[in-house]
Amino acid sequence: MIALTYVVFLSIIALTAPMIVGVRPIVCEYKGEIHFPCTYYYYRILGFNKQAYKTEAVFINDKFRGVYPENLKKNDPDSWAIWPLVYQDPYRPIEGEEWPNQPANPYGDDGKPNKFNLLGTDKDGVDVFAQMVHGTQISLLVGFVSMGIAASIGIVVGALAGYYGGWIDTILSRLIEVMMCLPTLVLILAVRSILDDITIWHLMVLIGVTGWTGVARLTRAEFLKIREIEYVSAARSLGAGQLRLMFVHILRNALAPILVPISFGIASAILTEGALSFLGFGAPPPNPSWGTLLSVGRTKIDSMWWLVVYPGLAIFSTVLAYNLIGEGVQEATDPRTREG
Repeated sequence: MIALTYVVFLSIIALTAPMIVGVRPIVCEYKGEIHFPCTYYYYRILGFNKQAYKTEAVFINDKFRGVYPENLKKNDPDSWAIWPLVYQDPYRPIEGEEWPNQPANPYGDDGKPNKFNLLGTDKDGVDVFAQMVHGTQISLLVGFVSMGIAASIGIVVGALAGYYGGWIDTILSRLIEVMMCLPTLVLILAVRSILDDITIWHLMVLIGVTGWTGVARLTRAEFLKIREIEYVSAARSLGAGQLRLMFVHILRNALAPILVPISFGIASAILTEGALSFLGFGAPPPNPSWGTLLSVGRTKIDSMWWLVVYPGLAIFSTVLAYNLIGEGVQEATDPRTREG
């Protein structure tokens, strides 16, 4: 339950990241119109750069250059704005007096944690806390979307193999075994090297289409067992079609144990994304990522320890939380474990 609470907490942080830390107002009135400049961050994380700059068109035309506090009042004295809790940007360092009484971000070895930079800054002076908060969006998005793709493929393949059996089962089982023999990380790196313009969506699809075998095997085993139970035979005798038998009567009763590898798969996807970002093959720069921070910090571990400690703890605690949730689901759905 503690792990589940932690994951819910991370999800809230991911959804509200631009409201927690950023340099763009959450909402503002400028020249008589209401704007939501913080949506820029959502579009940038999702890779929709054209839409991101479209939300800032009026401010770009008025040459704000990403600095809002001074320009809002200078260009429109009647303007007002609601700001994030922390004034820092995950993409660039803050300049001196950009925000009232806030100095410029230090950089390099001088970027230790302080009251203005809660988790320090990287070698270029970009705030680590801002990158950590906005990097939560990438980590959770990769985990959920990639495992959603993997679960969809795995459930369909496993259901077809387990329900029909025979030569269909033989072919699909051999396909599963071939996919299991392929090294996931190496395959992702190979495909990643072929693509010229990589986005976070490409990364999620690559992780998803290589991580469905565990779900498929368990789904197949559950279907082989449940298809012979009496209530399935009763539904068949009442005229239920094959799709209804598979996805209403059988899948609904097989879903509880299938949730276990899905939970473990989310943790594995987050770990894979962190490893890819650490190797420089993850989310395209300058998108903030926990793995990218680790990669930057590994060469400066003696003098810039905060670049390793904080993202390392974030990856460790998130993966541990999903693994604990998976174990909890397994214990709750296994009658033998529950009785014990």
